Amino acid sequence: MLPVLAVVLPVAGMVAALPLGARGAERLTLALVPFGLLIALGMAAATYASGAPLVHLLGHWAPPLGLAFRADGLSAAMMLTAAIVIGAVALFARAGFGTPAGAPERREALSFWALLLALWGGINLVLVADDLFTLYVALELLSFAAVPLVCLDGGRATLEAALRYLMFALLGSVLYLLGVALLYGAYGTLDIVLLSERTRAIPATIVAVALMTAGLLAKTALLPLHLWLPPAHSGAPAAASAVLSALVVKGSFVLLVRLWFGVMPGLPVPAAAQILAGLGAAAIILGSAAALAQARLKLLVAYSTVAQIGYLFLMFPLLAAALGTPEDAARAWTGGVLQAVSHAFAKAAMFLAVGLMAKGLGHDRIADLAGAGRAMPLCLLTFGLAGLSLMGVPPSGGFAAKWLLLTSAIEAGQWWWALVILGGGLLTGAYVYRVLATALTAGPGGATGREDSRAWIALGLALISVALGFLPLGAFGLVQIGRLDLAVGGVP
Repeated sequence: MLPVLAVVLPVAGMVAALPLGARGAERLTLALVPFGLLIALGMAAATYASGAPLVHLLGHWAPPLGLAFRADGLSAAMMLTAAIVIGAVALFARAGFGTPAGAPERREALSFWALLLALWGGINLVLVADDLFTLYVALELLSFAAVPLVCLDGGRATLEAALRYLMFALLGSVLYLLGVALLYGAYGTLDIVLLSERTRAIPATIVAVALMTAGLLAKTALLPLHLWLPPAHSGAPAAASAVLSALVVKGSFVLLVRLWFGVMPGLPVPAAAQILAGLGAAAIILGSAAALAQARLKLLVAYSTVAQIGYLFLMFPLLAAALGTPEDAARAWTGGVLQAVSHAFAKAAMFLAVGLMAKGLGHDRIADLAGAGRAMPLCLLTFGLAGLSLMGVPPSGGFAAKWLLLTSAIEAGQWWWALVILGGGLLTGAYVYRVLATALTAGPGGATGREDSRAWIALGLALISVALGFLPLGAFGLVQIGRLDLAVGGVP
């Protein structure tokens, strides 16, 4: 029942929060956070102990007549990440969306807590659903919870950014649903496990996968379908930006991985995988260059997200090239998943720290950050630690992820991806150094501000992103449980 509870808990909380008002919704959300974390820990422990995915048949009806929730190692790792990030963001958001005793309740505060619970339920459903239509419902829940978070202040610029995000999300949903219809018409089922046994390289399958891939790329904000992401982040509250960057884009990415290596394991994908990785490489280089050119700190971090998303897609050609070599496949798989997890913690920490700096200093102009290191040292330390993980500096989690991807590229004879990883790390270092060098400069008329106690929350997330690099490689065996065995071509 753990996969079901992971979805029901936040969704039921969202429904219960609406009539409670802003104050009650806040208390309910904070009360549910530890229970959600315990469920995620229990799911990870149970999956690791059994060495097999946790499967729950809804209503005890097996597919194709019924629906199944399936939590494998990837699901468990991402769900634990989501629980920690949501909990940290909830604590952080109390200052901005909390309702002190005696204070009047605000509509945006109620909206924030309800939407945060809806987003949590949506990402958990994406991680455990094993049916392509149920996954469509999960994606819609995720999108329609994320879009309003962008424009909670009701300003013109944020409303325009939210509408642009909505247009890209709807386009992605339409393309994905068209592909789902084609697959159902061709095979009579939408269960991922059953489809993995039936799919063939026929035109209907190829067109369906192409449509679904394009739709999911729009939701993941992979270049050139990234145009909604920087504007969405520029005006969104820091708490909203943290969950958008850390979790929302990861939901569609996880679904894309399941589609490519779960629904169609037997189809020829090397050429298409090279195209996906090429888009990822372009995102790494161009996104990093755009981040380096930004004048505002929050936009710099937003374009950094565009760049870091690109690393996730380097695993596709490396996995496709690992047929018959389980060790190489395991290395590439672990590198991709670890990149998703370490990026989630690092980017959530970075957005929270940047939000505090913008509030404390009264602006987020990079050129005017001189003295910020003395005024807000914890925020700057958080930014630097998160930046180290994004750069891939040892011994951070980002280093472990990029090292696994780099060695996989060399072992597969695809050395050009190794050059992209190294070049992306240098560009990341350039824009992180630009911020740190300016903020650590002392001089007359330097920045003044007061450190917020919430900086410790952001610092905790940054420390997690670094601490992942200290774990032995065997500790990541969890993410291998239940994944597609590329050597055999079946779903264990």
